[in-house]
Amino acid sequence: MELTYKTIMNKIPFLLLLLCLFTNCSKDSSDGNPTTYNYFYPTDEASITAAQIGNGTGTLDPKGITIANEKLYVANGDVLEVFNAVTLAHIKTIAEYKKGTTTIPFTKISSVAVDNGRIYIGSVDSRLFVMDENTNAGISTVGNGQWWQTFVHVFGVVVKDGLVFVKEKETSIKIFETSQITETSEWNLKPIAKLNTLNGFDQVYSLDVEAGNLVVAGRDAKSYLYYAISGIKANAAASITEPLKPVTSTFTTKPFAISFSKDWAITSENSGSVNYLRLYPKADFMARNYTASVNVSDIMGQNPFGNILGVAQLNDRLFLSDNTNKTIRVIKLNKSEIAEQN
Repeated sequence: MELTYKTIMNKIPFLLLLLCLFTNCSKDSSDGNPTTYNYFYPTDEASITAAQIGNGTGTLDPKGITIANEKLYVANGDVLEVFNAVTLAHIKTIAEYKKGTTTIPFTKISSVAVDNGRIYIGSVDSRLFVMDENTNAGISTVGNGQWWQTFVHVFGVVVKDGLVFVKEKETSIKIFETSQITETSEWNLKPIAKLNTLNGFDQVYSLDVEAGNLVVAGRDAKSYLYYAISGIKANAAASITEPLKPVTSTFTTKPFAISFSKDWAITSENSGSVNYLRLYPKADFMARNYTASVNVSDIMGQNPFGNILGVAQLNDRLFLSDNTNKTIRVIKLNKSEIAEQN
C-alpha cells in the first residue's frame, strides 16, 4: 500500500499574516500587552484513493463517512470500506449483510453512522442495515428494499442518544429509537417522528447532532436546518401526520456536509463551481453566527476541492469525502499564534 503524502510548503509561515486578513482570527489582548491572534490553516497531509483498497484495481466512489474508535468508515458504491484512521491502512471491505442463513449483498451505499457498538449503513435501495461494530455480524435491517415500504431510498443517517435519524427522498427525515432495532425486530418498523427538510430530492445528505439539536446540511434549502430534539420528542405523535419544520438561517451557498468535533462545526459548502471547506467555532455555529475561522476552496492554491459529501475529524486531521475527485483527502489543521504590538 502506498499513501500519497504532501509536503508542507516552506512558504506557509510567511503567508500566515496575509492569510489572516482574509479569514477570521481569534484574539486575546490586555492593556499594554501585545494582542495575540490564533490563526488556523489547513495543509495537505495525505489522500486515500482506490489504489489503497485491496489489490488496487477497484474503485472509490466516496459518499458518507464517519470515524469511530480510530476507524474511518466510507460509503463506497456497493460496499463499505474500513480504514485505520491513524495509519490510513485499509482494514477491510464489507460487501454484504450476514445474519444466520440470511445474506443480503450491499448496493448503492450512501451513508454510515456508528454508535454504541453498532454500525448503521444506509442504502439508496431503501434499506438501513444494522451490524455489530466489532464482529460485523448482522443485527437487523430496517426496510425491505422496496421504496414504497419503510423508506423511499436512504440518503443519510446519524445516530445519537438513542435516536436514529434517517434522511430519505425529497423532504423527509424519519426518526426511530435504537431500542426498536433488535435481533428479533421486523424490517417494517414504524418511525416515532418525522421531520420536513423544506426542499430536497434524491441527493446524499449529511446530518449530525450537537447541543440537543439535530443539524442538517440542507443543500436544497440553501440553509443549515436546526431541529430541537426536545421539540421532536414533545411533538412526535403529531409529526407523523405533519412533519416538523426546522429553524433555518439565511445563506447564499449550499451546505453539503456537517460534522461536529470538540471545538468545531466542520462543513463543506458549494457555490456554483466552487467548493469550500469551512470551520466555524461550534458555539457560534449553533447560535447561527456564520463567521468561519477556516474558509478555503483548496490548499494553498493547489488541488481545488470537488463536491465534499462527508467530513470528519480525528485529532488534528480532517477527512474530506471528495466525491468529484474520487478520494478521501486528509488535511492537517494547523494553529499559529501571531502577536501584534499595541
